[in-house]
Amino acid sequence: MSKDFADLVVETWAQELPGVVGDELALAKRASRVSGLLAERVDAELARMGLTKAEYEILAVLRSAGEPYRLRPSDLAKRLMLSSGGTSNLLRRLTAAELVDRDPDPDDARSSWVALTPHGVKTAEEAVRAASKAQAALLRSVPAETTAEAIRALRALLIALGDTP
Repeated sequence: MSKDFADLVVETWAQELPGVVGDELALAKRASRVSGLLAERVDAELARMGLTKAEYEILAVLRSAGEPYRLRPSDLAKRLMLSSGGTSNLLRRLTAAELVDRDPDPDDARSSWVALTPHGVKTAEEAVRAASKAQAALLRSVPAETTAEAIRALRALLIALGDTP
């Protein structure tokens, strides 16, 4: 059987601290490596479009919300696991770029809405298509059944770890 980078890491630690590391390290390293390889391709596409990963995430979440493509800043922060301060900084940049508008909530003076502008909708759709295309290109050499098995196994693992909606 062929070896991957994670095998090298696990074998090295098995020599240095026998019996201390095992499947947990092998799983963590492989999940991190797959995520990193996919993100590397996406990040390159986003940079070409002048977007950061965090800006892309906000645009994508707003676009996936459906018309009128709006959410409260607190909902964005929760969905993206960002702090309220980090979310505010990103929203300022996206507002300055005319990709989102921030409007007060007429029903709650303490709250506001963040909505994609028409330019933001177009940019979000272009970015999602570019990200998907970049990831698909990377996975093109992976047999479809291998990808499907990985998806099933990771879903089962995440559910077992309590990561459910």
